[in-house]
Amino acid sequence: MAIGLEYGFNTAYFALAASFAIVVMFDAQGVRRATGKQARILNKITEDIYWQGRIDEVRLRELVGHTPFEVIVGFLLGVTIAFLSY
Repeated sequence: MAIGLEYGFNTAYFALAASFAIVVMFDAQGVRRATGKQARILNKITEDIYWQGRIDEVRLRELVGHTPFEVIVGFLLGVTIAFLSY
């Protein structure tokens, strides 16, 4: 938003910044969130194996990525901050 306000919304700068922002938001909401779900399942599996005495338990980090609501709120917060600082 800040680049759009500064250089215009029909410039290559804004197109590049918007594309980058979309990729980052998609990654935070989709790919990284799926990684967190997989970590939760793997932690349950390793817990089960740990109780059988076969391995030492090392827990994976489960809170990876964001929910769609968090991504939308982050987008709106970024737009608001850009408007307020411009």
